[in-house]
Amino acid sequence: MAAGCVDGFRGSNVQIDLSPATPAQASPGTTPRPGQLASDVHYRLFAIQEEADRAHLFEIQRFEIHPIVDTLSPCFIDVGEHVRFPGLHVTRYSAKIEEVTGITDVANPPPGATEQDQIDAATAIQRMSNVMRLASDTGIKVVTSASTSTYPPVDADCTGTGLPPASCIGADANARRLAICQDAWRADPTLFEGTDRVLTAPLNGTTFGFVVGLNPINLAPVGGAQFFVDEALGGTDAYAIYTQQDGIEDSPGTLVLAGRPTSPTRGVRHAHLTSPVSPNQSADLAVFENLGEDDVHF
Repeated sequence: MAAGCVDGFRGSNVQIDLSPATPAQASPGTTPRPGQLASDVHYRLFAIQEEADRAHLFEIQRFEIHPIVDTLSPCFIDVGEHVRFPGLHVTRYSAKIEEVTGITDVANPPPGATEQDQIDAATAIQRMSNVMRLASDTGIKVVTSASTSTYPPVDADCTGTGLPPASCIGADANARRLAICQDAWRADPTLFEGTDRVLTAPLNGTTFGFVVGLNPINLAPVGGAQFFVDEALGGTDAYAIYTQQDGIEDSPGTLVLAGRPTSPTRGVRHAHLTSPVSPNQSADLAVFENLGEDDVHF
């Protein structure tokens, strides 16, 4: 067995388990509920180096936390060659299947409904149930790239030239919605938009991992995120996570979690971060401090 190392990269790998109570962002344009952050607020992870009379904070990573799917997002849509209705807002998938198949009650399909029509209708109902579970307060929360971008405003009805409301399910509205959303994603690759189809492959943005929790569909445990950073983090005295409003750069923001790392074991340091205000919020870090000196055998 040879020693494993990462040639040419002397940065660090930060692995983080965020507790289930970690707040996610509210949908844009909505008032945050208890346990949520405003949509224009993000997280910042800092390394802290202490001197006798001061402490220096070094930003390691910015990130956001979102529900894995946001049913209120105007661009929560179906995308790709494999989807039946590209550009359709996912919350209207069952309605579109009803329109196409004529089946409004799967227990009493109309005469002439094919077996495939009945399968499609039943599948649509199950999909909508899964989406609602994923979007609920007990759904999966995902750790994502941070962005200050927003989508264009939604039109009042289906006859405009802008982003159609979710209720517009015609081919023209779907095509227009698809084009406008994809333009927004091309303009900002960090703007997160999740999907219920493949939980680890968002429509846009980067998924770093998940907040600790359960998948509400099958009750499988989820959790754990990681960042690769350019800095070698040896010598760090403490780690802290802050929240900060988008666009503010001269202040770290509001302290959310903080903790001191243990002594390193083979280049790995662990830190348990706790909240100054909430016993339910915490995080566990494992920091591989210098990947250029990684001597872990594998």
